Amino acid sequence: MASNSTNPTKKITIAPAKGKLAILTPGMGAVATTLYAGVIAVNKGISHPIGSYTQMGKIRLGKRTENRMSNVKDLVPLAGLKDIVFGGWDIFPENAFEAASHAKVLEKDLLLEVKEELEKIKPMKAVFDKNFIKRIDGVNVKTGKNKMDLADQLRQDIRNFLKDNGCDRAVMVWCASTEVYTPPTEVHATLKSFEEGLRNNDEAISPSQIYTYAALMERVPYANGSPNVSVEMPCLQELSMEMATPISGSDFKTGQTLLKTVIAPGLRNRQLGVAGWYSTNILGNRDGEVLDDPGSFKAKEVSKSGVLDDIFDKNLYPELYSNICHVVRINYYPPRGDNKEGWDNIDIFGWLGYPMQIKVNFLCRDSILAAPLVLDLALFSDLASRAGMRGIQEWMSFYYKAPIVKKGLTVEHDLSVQLLKLENTLRFFSGEELINHLGLTHYGVDEGDQA
Repeated sequence: MASNSTNPTKKITIAPAKGKLAILTPGMGAVATTLYAGVIAVNKGISHPIGSYTQMGKIRLGKRTENRMSNVKDLVPLAGLKDIVFGGWDIFPENAFEAASHAKVLEKDLLLEVKEELEKIKPMKAVFDKNFIKRIDGVNVKTGKNKMDLADQLRQDIRNFLKDNGCDRAVMVWCASTEVYTPPTEVHATLKSFEEGLRNNDEAISPSQIYTYAALMERVPYANGSPNVSVEMPCLQELSMEMATPISGSDFKTGQTLLKTVIAPGLRNRQLGVAGWYSTNILGNRDGEVLDDPGSFKAKEVSKSGVLDDIFDKNLYPELYSNICHVVRINYYPPRGDNKEGWDNIDIFGWLGYPMQIKVNFLCRDSILAAPLVLDLALFSDLASRAGMRGIQEWMSFYYKAPIVKKGLTVEHDLSVQLLKLENTLRFFSGEELINHLGLTHYGVDEGDQA
């Protein structure tokens, strides 16, 4: 039987998931409150955690001939749902029940069943800068002498929350609105320059970057669920390594882009050409209102557009993808609320250049798709921290529109490849053999090894 030198021979050391885990969310709007309510409902036996890979996923172990499967949550030591405590920050002072009622994602009957628990979750004052989010405003905001002072206040919030709620550790997942697009500047080049910028109120430092800095300084793993440029900055990646803390991002892969990472690799793998891909969305929740601002939309456009640019590599396949017309639109349409609708028109061509079309109409619920991703990212970030991981966690790319990778590496957007990487990381954590799906050993004879 062929050996695989890349396979681990024993489990790596992972600290047990003892005590309570705080999941802290900058932003307590539709996505966050849908998560809170969902976990409470699952713990009460009201519903199932549908859409959560950590809770419902199964993973194959060993060779196909062994017929071994495991629940993901049984394979690796994840925090239990009943050990989670939720907290967060928001510019609006509403408690989680009031915020969830305002968001109108969940039915009133369900909310009433979890009302008591949601009412206890009250937002801490948020770091907010009108220059970065122009279409909304709130009163529940922090003030300070400079941005470093605001970061210190967030750090104190984290420490106070852990103490007041008897939590042993925390993770932070960004669930707030999309900021105006902010490319890196000199202040983001190094940790030293960034900290100087915080003290000097550098206008290029956004609120999301302040949250990221505060989390990492407290050794709290950080997952960026938006297209905000935060964990992508060299200074914050440097800090994550220095503080031995995991980071991941960016932008939850929920609706239209999720389908793109399924359809586009399939077209490329079959060597079918693409002349154009037109994508448009209508959305009526607070996220849609924020994205109605051109600056915030620019950040979303970058994360959504990059997927096809990377999958359809025109340098590798000039005959197929060198002239793609890719258009992305998001329109704020209040009557639709959280029920987003996405249309895709894909103009493709096949043998001898003959044209064909694919049309997709996806009527989805934005926060319903996003909430289980927040849960999985929080639990996996906590797992990575207890496993001694630090810096960019590329194995979580499965959850993001615009995954961050180490400098010099190519981003992988194919959903199936991302899942394989995620599964093999979990096998690695548990001391199981990695699976490459080759199915071949000596002289091409299939002995079931790694098949």
